[in-house]
Amino acid sequence: MYLKDYSGRKYVIIGMFILMGILFLLRLFYLQIIDNSYKLSADNIVLRNIREYPPRGCVYDRSNNLLIYNEAAYDIMVIPRQVKKLDTLAFCRLLGIDTSVFIAQLKKAKRYSYYKPSVFLKQVSKQDMGKIEEKLFMYDGFYSQTRTLRHYTHPIAGHLFGNIGEVGQSDMEHDPFYKAGDYIGKSGIERYYEKFLRGKSGLTVVEVDVHNRVKGSYMEGKFDTLAVPGKDLVLTIDLNLQEYGEQLMQNKKGSVVAIDPKTGEILALISSPAYDPNLLVGRERTKNYNLLLNDSILPLMNRATMGTYPPGSTFKMVNALVALQENAITQNTYFSCQGKRTSPIKCTHDHVSPLKLDMAIQQSCNSYFWNTFNAILNNHKFRDVHKGYESWYRDVVSFGFGHGFKTDIPYEVGGNIPSKDYYDKAYNGRWNAMTVRSLSIGQGEILVTPIQLANLGVIIANKGSFYPPHFLKKLEGSDSLMTVFNKLYRTSVASLHFDIVQESMLEVFDGDHGTARYYRLDSIRQCGKTGTVQNPHGDDHSLFIAFAPMENPQIALAVVVENAGYGSTWAAPIASLMIEKFLKGGTKRLELEKKIMEVNLLDPNRSEKRKAQ
Repeated sequence: MYLKDYSGRKYVIIGMFILMGILFLLRLFYLQIIDNSYKLSADNIVLRNIREYPPRGCVYDRSNNLLIYNEAAYDIMVIPRQVKKLDTLAFCRLLGIDTSVFIAQLKKAKRYSYYKPSVFLKQVSKQDMGKIEEKLFMYDGFYSQTRTLRHYTHPIAGHLFGNIGEVGQSDMEHDPFYKAGDYIGKSGIERYYEKFLRGKSGLTVVEVDVHNRVKGSYMEGKFDTLAVPGKDLVLTIDLNLQEYGEQLMQNKKGSVVAIDPKTGEILALISSPAYDPNLLVGRERTKNYNLLLNDSILPLMNRATMGTYPPGSTFKMVNALVALQENAITQNTYFSCQGKRTSPIKCTHDHVSPLKLDMAIQQSCNSYFWNTFNAILNNHKFRDVHKGYESWYRDVVSFGFGHGFKTDIPYEVGGNIPSKDYYDKAYNGRWNAMTVRSLSIGQGEILVTPIQLANLGVIIANKGSFYPPHFLKKLEGSDSLMTVFNKLYRTSVASLHFDIVQESMLEVFDGDHGTARYYRLDSIRQCGKTGTVQNPHGDDHSLFIAFAPMENPQIALAVVVENAGYGSTWAAPIASLMIEKFLKGGTKRLELEKKIMEVNLLDPNRSEKRKAQ
């Protein structure tokens, strides 16, 4: 057999590899020694990824009046690795900061990353940025990045709108959308609708030279993506009514909540003392927040949703409706009253006696409603008082008391309706109607929020039904939310029982002995109920709930004025003015309006002055 000799081929292969190596070495020698264009390019051109922040969605009121929009602002960014020797004093003068701030911020940036950009100085106004931009290129490692800041068209509704703040570590861990230096809704509507309002970030890749100057887009924008703006939000509130309510509540502690009975849409939510939401925007946010936080009158507290109060006499109508439903009384049931001599609960004033339900509501008779409550708990259809109390509890909770509405209401608390188990534990099971008698007049352990009181006005206006109170009017992509808001609830009390309560509430304004008769309107039939709530820490709280017009209710509201005395003195006129403003666009009762707006109920010497008079 003939065998070919292939051993010589190995030299050919070895030679080819040697030749290729020589060619590579020659090419490298040419590029590195002879032609330095690539070296210059590497030294002079750096790619920078710039995050394009989307503008947050704007916010409008129910009539499409602009409430919140965005203003241009800038962040000064830093990449610590690129920071070279610089004139620190000159740089600090340029930015308007102290050297201590410079050192602290640079250390913070290094802790975050030596190579990644982070915010060095945030929220620089466009006016200041114009001066800074002229010289910023002189400082290696620093550059500007466009941002937006929220701006509020009117200094109102701070508790409702909430505010924007920088993300924390937990925010970034919970949602990868956020990076260090990003902003997020911290409270209020800004927080609840954050995922709709925030939009979607974009990316721009640019070439930057050694002097930190942008040379242009990288590869003609091949890798760029556009930012997607956040969705606009239309709220249910009425700008004019909200603004007017805040004017009426100046120099007072308390709240006003107004709701459209037909939809559950919140027309106004006022908490006083209030604050201008623009105070919590920009570089002064932290300082202003601390000032508000440490203010003794607690302006950051949302009293409309977080304040809890005994409902006082406004709760008497709930007990009346429950008693009618449980057949404990009828509309024609009479009870006697001896005024301040009545026992076990005395009445606050003398009036006709005996009296039936309609007059008892008009006169806010404590004795009548103690007897009514006693009749519920000792109802013959129940085996004992405890069973009667459980039935009463179920009926009361169906009015929306004792729990939150779980909509978009910021920081809502549920209040308290004491359960049978609570009293069993407190009294070892040995208690009766006399033990819990204070519940008959809305005192004791009962606690409600102003928004729950306003919803009580809605329920009575609608004869037993309500949609959960909410702020969302329109928002693209929120169909699932609207399904929740559009769910109709009914109390356990039949609608036929509400007629007598409505007519009695009308007489509170229109009757000769009605507690709000001085605030009746000839053109609007208002229905209301005063409440004077005992306060162990000072003067009584002034409460009032109302709805109007009686024939076709368009607004229901609750007013709470802390430490203001009788419900008819301050809460009732504020409610009536709010009704007139909403239904008529203004008021003719200018003297009453002036009196309400000019009084200072926060004056620490007010009680002594009143006693002296």
